[in-house]
Amino acid sequence: MATKTAKTATPAKTASKDKTAKAAPAKSGRGPLARVAALHGSKEKLISKLVPGLAGEGEDEGTLKDRLTKASNQQLLRLAGVVESVTKAYGSRDKLLAALVKALGKAKDKDYVARLGTFSLPRLYDLARAQERRTKAAAPAAKKA
Repeated sequence: MATKTAKTATPAKTASKDKTAKAAPAKSGRGPLARVAALHGSKEKLISKLVPGLAGEGEDEGTLKDRLTKASNQQLLRLAGVVESVTKAYGSRDKLLAALVKALGKAKDKDYVARLGTFSLPRLYDLARAQERRTKAAAPAAKKA
């Protein structure tokens, strides 16, 4: 009977250790609010960095700023990642659009280019990444044929 009591006491101790181990990461600031504060200082500073990169043709930056103020911190972090990726890979929204149209082979279709110009930056970036994946997938198939 003494062994049963000892076995029962041991799991109870490990369970309490697991609870404290799980509680520690929540306090360390891994959430979106903590990441925004650590990377950008405040939500307003992040929004002011995002607005020039996200604004499309004819879009009012003040209106965009108001919309972004209502967005969650997680959405703002995702948009910051998209803006950063686009500026690294393409330089600007216009260069991304030009590269996408060229990759799709639709450079002469003015209506198509105009329609793509109305898309949001994340959507354009997603289309460009999808086209790159299609091109890479088609390259080995072309070599086999």
